Amino acid sequence: MTRTPAFGLALATFGALTLTPDALFMRWSGMAGLQMLGWRGLCLGTLFLLLWLMTSRARAFDLRAALTGPGLIVIAAQYFNALLFPVGIATAPVAVMLLGVATAPVWAALLSGLIFGERTPRATWVAILFVLAGIALAVSGKGDLAVSPGALAGAVCGLGVALSLATNFTMLRQAPEVPLLLAIGIGALLAGSTGWLATGPAQMTQGTLWAILVTGLVILPVSFFSLSFAARHTAAANVSLLLLLETALGPVWVWLGTGEAPTPRMIAGGAVVIVTLALYLSRQLRR
Repeated sequence: MTRTPAFGLALATFGALTLTPDALFMRWSGMAGLQMLGWRGLCLGTLFLLLWLMTSRARAFDLRAALTGPGLIVIAAQYFNALLFPVGIATAPVAVMLLGVATAPVWAALLSGLIFGERTPRATWVAILFVLAGIALAVSGKGDLAVSPGALAGAVCGLGVALSLATNFTMLRQAPEVPLLLAIGIGALLAGSTGWLATGPAQMTQGTLWAILVTGLVILPVSFFSLSFAARHTAAANVSLLLLLETALGPVWVWLGTGEAPTPRMIAGGAVVIVTLALYLSRQLRR
């Protein structure tokens, strides 16, 4: 079956929407950053590797492809993405972290253009600017953006997550021979092992275990497979752009699940993001 760029856009939208309640379940778990990393990485990595074992018809070829330059880059990108996100959320103001992650589509567009010569259309750049403006408005409350060691750490983690995601999507689009399930599974499992080693088995069961298992066994696998597979059918900048639906809708899920109401600026900024992405998607699908 021939899959069009519209398929990639639809799949990326589904993956991004699936990811939106992730922060709520992380809050419900009550776990520390590296503790969450251990469970999320272990669950995602184990599930992806099992799916690869069940579905791959050329395991020797897949292993060789995973050990090539592009394959190792995807593994490393997944490792740092999995590592930096929970650490940043646990140690820094959320607003600063979100601003860093929101740069993912910019990184994707730059990497695709500089390394692979893939031109990013003007409409995509316009959408990126409006989305970044909406994110900036949403997180521009008092105190959250004050300069501090924690804020600096959050900015570094957020930028690292954004660059890792952009690298992952770009490489999967440009190197279709890289086995998606195997490469992402290895990266996630390595990250999860880091979390377990740093936390220690005795502390891993502290907190609400079922909540973090929902993220590791359902939300992350479905969303990351959808987003990564979508990158093979549409530009990496498009996937990274749609990923920011999580930034806009995540606080709404947290509000519904914990009573932590979003500020008027969060609502206004989220509306800018959603309307911009809706208009951009409709334009792309018409084309």
